[in-house]
Amino acid sequence: MPFKNICIFGAGALGGAIAAKLSSSLGADATLSVVARGAHLRAIQCDGLRLLEAGANAPLVARVEATDDPRELPKQDLVITGLKGHQLSAAADGIGHLLKEGTRVLMILNGIPWWYFHRDQQSGHAELQFDELDEGGKLWHLIGPHRVIGCVAHQGAEVSSPGEVKLSNNGHFILGEPSGEITDDLRDVEALFRRADIGVKLSSRIRDDIWSKLMGNASFNPISALTRSLMSEMMADAALSDQIGKVMKEVKAVGEALGANVGMSVEQRLEQAQQIGPVRTSMLQDLLAGKSLEITPLVGMVVVLGRLAAVPTPVSETMLALVSRLDRENCRADM
Repeated sequence: MPFKNICIFGAGALGGAIAAKLSSSLGADATLSVVARGAHLRAIQCDGLRLLEAGANAPLVARVEATDDPRELPKQDLVITGLKGHQLSAAADGIGHLLKEGTRVLMILNGIPWWYFHRDQQSGHAELQFDELDEGGKLWHLIGPHRVIGCVAHQGAEVSSPGEVKLSNNGHFILGEPSGEITDDLRDVEALFRRADIGVKLSSRIRDDIWSKLMGNASFNPISALTRSLMSEMMADAALSDQIGKVMKEVKAVGEALGANVGMSVEQRLEQAQQIGPVRTSMLQDLLAGKSLEITPLVGMVVVLGRLAAVPTPVSETMLALVSRLDRENCRADM
């Protein structure tokens, strides 16, 4: 086990699921800790972290060291972040405290990540940074893109109650270095996940996987929040599915203009979505919980990168304006 100290920073839905699975597989040769907050943290501290997997009759219960203050933890060999893109900058100092020479940081992120252009050889924009994703460059300087292992999650998960995570499917995670190399570190994380029975694939073109997932996230998430619809309800509504398809076409065009090979057609992606069922998107979950919405990485950056690549994104611009207003009103109502 090359990773003796592992921390899940943000043990919500996906982070909590990974923490529970890793905890049951590590044994005595490694230490696992989680950073969480609020009622979720208190439940984990009192009763353990409970994971109800798809099709399971009883939850997996993991006893893990849990805190809301990363300064209480030692330096780590591997940090896995479960925070959303718009939450990362505020956590940069805490994550930075856990790092030592050689620490890798696996970031589970939807949408365009802050490190996207690091060592990018396809777009012509290598090392370009965006304040929208990393205000003041905090993540770039306190964590560093050289530490990052990219991660695209194809796993439905939800915090069903404090201390409990429920999975809606038996999904998998795609891991890749920003450089495209299949490094020893990448293979070590793959082995760690496989040991914990976590579905995992390695990618030498992680940006392709980011754009393929973003076709869904940039369309399903804002429309589900605006209409408060489940996946199955959106796909059963011809008018909504038509708008979803239009956003997907824009996302695919922007990604390909920046050198990505998205692969899947819009028609194939829509057909795939028909199979998902009555699932709440992460943005709808956050809306109903009164939390701020993950808008910039999923929707805003499609517009920003569309302008960079000279690709029109009129439907995405409309979605961005509407869901941004929804987010402001929702946060104000929760105050």
